[in-house]
Amino acid sequence: METPKILENAQNIRSVIRYLKRFKNTTFVIHLPDSILESSVFLNHISDIALIHNAGIRIVLVAGAKKRINCLLESAGILWQEKDGLRVSGENAMPHIKMASFDVANSIMTALAAEKISAVIGNWVKARGKGIIDGFDYESCGEIDQIDLPSIHSVLENNFIPIFPCLGWSSSGRPYNISSIDLAKEIAIQLKSEKLFFLNDYELEEIFLEKKAHENESINALSVQNLEAILKENRAIPIHAARLLNLALEACKKGLERVHLIDQRIDGVILNELFSELGSGLMIYDDNYGAIRSMDLEDVADVLSLMRPFVKKGILLERSEVQLKELHGDFVVYEIDGAIRACAALHVYGEEQGEIAAVVVDERYNKAGIGIKLIDFLKKKARGLGIASLFVLTTQTADWFEKQGFKPDILESIPFAKQEKIDKNRKSKVFRLELV
Repeated sequence: METPKILENAQNIRSVIRYLKRFKNTTFVIHLPDSILESSVFLNHISDIALIHNAGIRIVLVAGAKKRINCLLESAGILWQEKDGLRVSGENAMPHIKMASFDVANSIMTALAAEKISAVIGNWVKARGKGIIDGFDYESCGEIDQIDLPSIHSVLENNFIPIFPCLGWSSSGRPYNISSIDLAKEIAIQLKSEKLFFLNDYELEEIFLEKKAHENESINALSVQNLEAILKENRAIPIHAARLLNLALEACKKGLERVHLIDQRIDGVILNELFSELGSGLMIYDDNYGAIRSMDLEDVADVLSLMRPFVKKGILLERSEVQLKELHGDFVVYEIDGAIRACAALHVYGEEQGEIAAVVVDERYNKAGIGIKLIDFLKKKARGLGIASLFVLTTQTADWFEKQGFKPDILESIPFAKQEKIDKNRKSKVFRLELV
């Protein structure tokens, strides 16, 4: 096997082991819409969920039953309407809604049994009628009153997977139809789960109507702040997508660190989203997903490994371990889930000038806006030190630095101490950014 392939495999294995260690004994809530039952990869998804469960991660499943309920109501000739993404139907629909809800949950439990995983379906949700709002009667639609957390914890401690149908019951035993995505969100919040997954059967691009995320963030990860801005700016987002995004937003604001929207049509999508930093869906996250911090001496080996491909391409000057250790106080790193994915340095030449150097971003993250975040961080640091301007030397990234506001300058403008160290054969260009 070629060395690059071995290295790639090793990196993937390291990533999996790191995530397994991090998530062991934590809880994941996964929403499965009933459309997944018709998918050719449904059983593969169940197999992957079983693998995650057997790895020591607690799994809670919430079964959506929209298609199955609609089918039974149509067969029975029962009419319903939709209001704000909710199905509104009369009391005569409830026997069919209960039948469909338990049927879907049972199908999921049967598939888990084939993987030798014990699961249980329960009536753990107390509910009340949604009632009449602004003159509109929501009839059999219910609101969540309480989730029986002690019972759920007991089920999880006994190594069972709890499966929630999209139903709730009043204290007198009256059933209500509960939105399964609302239920998944509420369960995740109350259980303080590590992650909440929503599987769906539409392209992520549909969510944004071909609108990519803000320039400084990729489509596969959105901060709470950027998602709020997108929802505010783009009022044409389809109702089903907008509801899901708003639920993700609410969940993050109420304590969840990560909410994942993933395409159920892709085989292996759950494992890939879980065990790789980039994932394969859309992750909504609170601010602590990626963090900039000062480089420690323990980071030197990882930073050298990060730099190596760019040194080989001639983009970056080679630096030794000794050099990095001597200058480690000038460096910052960008860490994602415990792994260093980018670095940059600010070298200070008195109060007049500072140099931005060694800006490196793992190629797998070059569309995630990390480089911009590093530059902004170092600009703020430089201003705090009273530095008047920043300069950078580059051979292949001039366009990128110009986009960040740097202007062409001459070599003679930089400090003499730096001029003496420059390799003239590289013919580096000088760019400058005035801070005052």
